[in-house]
Amino acid sequence: MSNNTMMSKVENDRVLVLERVFNAPRDKVFKMFKEPDYLKQWWGPRGWELPVCNMDFKSGGIWHFCMKCVDQNQGEFYGMESWGKAVYKEIVEPEKIAYVDYFSDADGNTNDIMPATSVTAEFEEMDGKTKLVNRCEYATAEGLKTVLDMGAIQGITETWDRLEELLRNKR
Repeated sequence: MSNNTMMSKVENDRVLVLERVFNAPRDKVFKMFKEPDYLKQWWGPRGWELPVCNMDFKSGGIWHFCMKCVDQNQGEFYGMESWGKAVYKEIVEPEKIAYVDYFSDADGNTNDIMPATSVTAEFEEMDGKTKLVNRCEYATAEGLKTVLDMGAIQGITETWDRLEELLRNKR
């Protein structure tokens, strides 16, 4: 697996597994997920910013955020906001972050029509590099299909590309 390649596979019709190796030590990659100032620089696909990023990074804590499209070239998406809310279940620094990710509104009310995602991100040290394994589990196969149809793979690929670029520039 090269640095810029993300591997993805579906297990049991309900679990999306994403893997990528980042050319940075595990502590540094983990820090990018834990600190709002860093998240604001890379979270979301290209052309999207994170104008709201309120985070209580601890087990039981909440991360409430807004992604906003700022790229006029994205047509009908320009100006669109996508709100999310994550509830942290377990944090083992710098090895693992487990949380449930919900679509929400600006007030943090979850959208129960859209599928919630149980996410476990594991950070594996690999001789100065970090292998990130992200398991996204959905309650139903339809929930997974919904997010895949929304372009989740492309969005995560672009998001992780932005993370790689930030890690490279923070050396």
